[in-house]
Amino acid sequence: MTGAGLARRNTEVRELMDDPGCDLDRLERTYRQFTTINRLVSGWRRVYLRRIRPRLDPRRPTTLLDIGFGGGDIARALATWARRDGLALRTTAIDPDERALRHVRRRPDAGVRFERASSADLVARGDHYDVVISNHLLHHLGTAELTALLADSETLTRDLVVHNDLSRGRLGYGLYAAATLPLARGSFVHQDGLLSIRRSYRRTELRELVPPGWQVTPMVPQRLLLTYEKAGR
Repeated sequence: MTGAGLARRNTEVRELMDDPGCDLDRLERTYRQFTTINRLVSGWRRVYLRRIRPRLDPRRPTTLLDIGFGGGDIARALATWARRDGLALRTTAIDPDERALRHVRRRPDAGVRFERASSADLVARGDHYDVVISNHLLHHLGTAELTALLADSETLTRDLVVHNDLSRGRLGYGLYAAATLPLARGSFVHQDGLLSIRRSYRRTELRELVPPGWQVTPMVPQRLLLTYEKAGR
């Protein structure tokens, strides 16, 4: 993949694990490997320390919603960190994919409630959460879907929204390609990760699409945080 090949966001490519007929053994290994991949590149520990933990309290439970939980590792990690810090966090994680729900139910976690649902489903039933997050979700969405997600996020949150995603770039593409090549046969982590980078936004592209009140912030390594804070909080 050349620099020219990454010059524009490629929305025509589709990740292999999104295929309903994909190999289920490879999909299961992919879900399990998300824990390692996200620990290395997603930066959620920093996000937790700087943006989420200051909002938590040891006595009053804070509610958090993870949209599109995938392998469930981010929701579990946030619940674990809060518990270790002696802070009260009630975490709900949703994903519309039944295969993702089957995966997380193999490892029950008292700190997280997993549910098959979309953000629109939660808006329709009148749910609200103090903090709303997602990981690696934005690059899956077309413009209309992104607009709908952000509107749902504004409705669902009482305080903070953090959508954490990739930022398209040649260096990140090359490093990820080399680092995950040994995983290419056993799971979708290698191929789908590269497709994800090709589908992801650059900062200027995302800023042009988001409504007023949303902030786009770069984060190392080659990531974007799309954040929103409720007025008056």
